[in-house]
Amino acid sequence: MMFGLLLFAVGIIITIKANIGYAPWDVFHVGVANTFGISLGLASISVGMIILAIVMFFGEKTGLGTISNIVIIGIFIDILLFIDIIKTPENFIVGVLMLIAGLFIISLGTLYYIKAGFGAGPRDSLMVLLTRKTKISVGICRSLLELLVTVIGWFLGGMVGIGTVISVFGIGFCIQITFKLLRFDVTSVKHESFYDTFIALKNIRKKTSD
Repeated sequence: MMFGLLLFAVGIIITIKANIGYAPWDVFHVGVANTFGISLGLASISVGMIILAIVMFFGEKTGLGTISNIVIIGIFIDILLFIDIIKTPENFIVGVLMLIAGLFIISLGTLYYIKAGFGAGPRDSLMVLLTRKTKISVGICRSLLELLVTVIGWFLGGMVGIGTVISVFGIGFCIQITFKLLRFDVTSVKHESFYDTFIALKNIRKKTSD
């Protein structure tokens, strides 16, 4: 799970450093960071916590992976920005290639953290919640949600560009290819809730003591 979340953060930084337009949620996070004068990682964590509170209020299943997704990715983002090892390209074509590479790294990170089975991230849970409540298809709900955060983030100062369009239409394609190449069936994963994880740890402790 931790390896997947690190990859996810690396992918986000690469897409941002490509400098041709941020992915929808990153447009929003950067806008929030600029508005409140906080780091990008802290903005990501703050938004994630608010979303977590909403989805838990409406009864969506959350787990250790949900909290880890919020906190760990935010921390990794700030660390990667601080050490500044990923540089912004001067060439537009290199920026496009860099963005696409970032999307594939995000896809690989998604595979690892989902495969761990500790629960989906808060933004994915919000998408599921909206789909369940509105009875609208998951694809339309995701598109409307990403359009909304993009518009709000743009008004708050987040960068919107060709990279935003590539991210919206490309992330699903990259995830599909990555999952297919690594023969990962996302429907085969049974996610643990906080309670499930607690019981599993309790049983492990009991076996160790015995």
